Amino acid sequence: MKNGRSVAIVGFGVNNRPLVPYWLERGVPVVVADRRPQSELERELESWPSDKLTLYAGPRYLDQLVEDDTVDIAYLTPGMVKHQAQLEELVHRGVRLSSETDLFLSQSRAPVLGVTGSAGKTTTTTLIGEALAGSGKEVVVGGNIGRSLLPELEHLHPAMWAVMELSSFQLELVERSPKGAVWLNLSPNHLDVHGSMQAYARAKRHILEFQHADDDWAVLPYQDTSVLSVAADFGGRRYYVNLNGPVPQGAYLDQGKLWWRADPEHPAEPWLSADAVLLRGRHNLFNLLAAASAVVLAGGQLDAVAEVGRSFAGVPHRLEIVRTLNGVCYINDSIATAPDRTVAALDAISGPTVLIAGGYDKHLDYEDFGRKVAQSHVRAVVLLGQTAEKIALALEKARARCSVLRAENLERAVELARAEAQNGDSVLLSPASASYDMFTNFEERGRRFREIVGNL
Repeated sequence: MKNGRSVAIVGFGVNNRPLVPYWLERGVPVVVADRRPQSELERELESWPSDKLTLYAGPRYLDQLVEDDTVDIAYLTPGMVKHQAQLEELVHRGVRLSSETDLFLSQSRAPVLGVTGSAGKTTTTTLIGEALAGSGKEVVVGGNIGRSLLPELEHLHPAMWAVMELSSFQLELVERSPKGAVWLNLSPNHLDVHGSMQAYARAKRHILEFQHADDDWAVLPYQDTSVLSVAADFGGRRYYVNLNGPVPQGAYLDQGKLWWRADPEHPAEPWLSADAVLLRGRHNLFNLLAAASAVVLAGGQLDAVAEVGRSFAGVPHRLEIVRTLNGVCYINDSIATAPDRTVAALDAISGPTVLIAGGYDKHLDYEDFGRKVAQSHVRAVVLLGQTAEKIALALEKARARCSVLRAENLERAVELARAEAQNGDSVLLSPASASYDMFTNFEERGRRFREIVGNL
């Protein structure tokens, strides 16, 4: 950083907040730019020295930032649309756009194990962290899972692992990759921000694009062209995950058992029966296999992975059983912010289901989703939010035989679902849409569902 120059924190959210003390402690002036009101930002920043802080707040915060010619680096909040005129003007002027994630990757003394994918990131990241700890490894877990690891930098050392869940938003601006990369899957998501599937895939690819071929490694889905075609010619040593039989090296499901093969020259070894895994659904078997690969490659033990597989009940808002009432099981899968996640949830549930779906529109296509629902055991669909009509049209086009109902809010949706459900059914909140039209995030939506169901 040049003398007298400053860094800009653009969007003062969970990810960017630790950047303020990081740079202030190093004597670098900090600009905080956020669309929230000035008084709100001042309250949140009052514990830091004001002589080194400049605030740009309100609707013109980006215009004010452009007028500041002292900024060298602008750290953008994840999820911010990058192709805005003001940001392009900053780049034209020589300002580097970066992120909290890229700063951490550049400064961490501990090797980083990153996990990305359109679905399954949080579960897999948590499984890896638990199994590495169970193997006696020192580990910290963070990233998109809800915890910045930037404040942990001074405590990190080369003998431990930093395990990070990495979203496409966090990867979009990085210029380095983790030592270990796990890329679970790739399906349309966040197209309202990335603008195209190609741009979304390019952002994901950064998890292995800057790896060193000899020293680093990547765990990838076997024969999944959606990932492998994008990942071609990038990354370190490659290991694979497969639910449909053996792989040259990596982890796979075969004959009802989970297997690990270190390389093509050695025989595979079984390490857990699929029936012993506590998590529901084939997609979670895949997540556990991916976690096993990462844990072994990071120096952990298969026995520790097996123990986690037998005991781990899941992360909240992911096929979370809320309660059973009058013979009906209520399940919170609020994490399902895209159609493929809801399809995976339906595959994991046996028996008739009343589905609650709909929410914020991320410009995703629902035609294939409609066909999958039409072929499933869904008895009724209760729709709400911005995507309700898109989903209804997809179901109509697929000639789905299930009842389709509309609700103005989540309370009414649960009420209608309860009326439709019969003894032995499941009521599944799995929206196939984001939450922003009604809630701050999917966690808030899931918590509200739990409250409503708990009060029935």
